[in-house]
Amino acid sequence: MKAEFLKNFGLEQDAIDKIMAENAKDVSAEQEKTKNAESEANSYKEQLETATASLEKFKNVDPEAMKGEIESLNQQLKDQKAEYEAQEADRVFKESVKTAIREAGGRNEKSVMALLDMDALKESKNQSEDIKKALETVKESDAYLFGSKEPIDNAVTITGGAGSGSNLDAVRAAMGLPAKKD
Repeated sequence: MKAEFLKNFGLEQDAIDKIMAENAKDVSAEQEKTKNAESEANSYKEQLETATASLEKFKNVDPEAMKGEIESLNQQLKDQKAEYEAQEADRVFKESVKTAIREAGGRNEKSVMALLDMDALKESKNQSEDIKKALETVKESDAYLFGSKEPIDNAVTITGGAGSGSNLDAVRAAMGLPAKKD
């Protein structure tokens, strides 16, 4: 709106200025709404362009091939899990055999394990009992691999007791030395 338009109605300049100021406020508010709408439209355009570019990446993707690849990856995960579980079971089994060998007094775990049928023991339903029986069999056939529980029968030095000092005096006398004085 122009001021001349209002002058043609015969309005005073003071009234025209007030009307023009109010009109400027309304125009400014509408311009702000327009700017916001344009900004929002630009934002939507950018989002649309980004989404379109993202969808372009999947343009040549075959969903059936993707399903097959996902199934293949899931199978690989299952296989790796099964392999890990088998390795862990093998480690636990070997550790139980080593513990049984130590408890039986085995001197060398590797040597004793070489004489055991590890595959048969691993497949056994009652592993702990079968391991003990197998160790007993090896102990009978190859006793040198196991420590002896017998006490030493032959002492190599004086073991003490009554008269041990007199033996020392006899030895000193035989060597021509005087008896030891305390």
